[in-house]
Amino acid sequence: MGRTFVCSLVLLCFLIPLTVADWNILNQKTHNGLKISLKNYCESWRMNVELHDIRDFQVVPEECTEYITKYVKSTQYKVDSERTTEECLVYLSTSCNLKKDGKDAWIFDIDDTLLSTIPFYKNNLGKKINVTALEEWMSKGKAPALDYSLRFFNEIKSRGIQIILISGRREHLRSATIDNLVNVGYHGWTGLILRDPTNELVSVAEYKSQVRKYLTSKGYRIWGVLVTNSAALRGILAV
Repeated sequence: MGRTFVCSLVLLCFLIPLTVADWNILNQKTHNGLKISLKNYCESWRMNVELHDIRDFQVVPEECTEYITKYVKSTQYKVDSERTTEECLVYLSTSCNLKKDGKDAWIFDIDDTLLSTIPFYKNNLGKKINVTALEEWMSKGKAPALDYSLRFFNEIKSRGIQIILISGRREHLRSATIDNLVNVGYHGWTGLILRDPTNELVSVAEYKSQVRKYLTSKGYRIWGVLVTNSAALRGILAV
């Protein structure tokens, strides 16, 4: 089967609390003396987060909060994210030798992959993340679908591939999560795997890795994974 294709949406990497950094980029100098604008710096920061070169950061640099906010609301943001799903379809059409025996599978994350948490973060910019408040918002089941992900989800389903949802959401949100997904158009998945008390203490990355290994042991051929950029989430929020 070769390597599993991992598609990383350009999404939640910027929807973390926009709090004050302890330094100012305008007071810094480049190593080679190159003069850069604030826009240059923020665009470079954004790109390197997406590429996973910048990891484990706790806040968006204070100087870039306005730039990042504009990007998330821009047409470019939508184009970048939609391009990801288009590339997934190219890979699916050209590189996947599907057996069509019920064991071909594709994994989807949920938050900011299928469902958008932008409405929550719009009302919480500049605030320290409150997991209780976020889960309370999730429990209402009002997260909107991401249109390009919904189209890709339906395309995967139409090809007879088993869809498995793996989320860092906790088990007590199962009912609300199912209702939310169905209400915005997602249905027909094979499995929905959420975190239970036995794995809440491991990192999100390790938890999802363990789940993928378990699915493979059950005979599933995982052709692809559609996820958010997890670099921005590590050490901040387990969703």
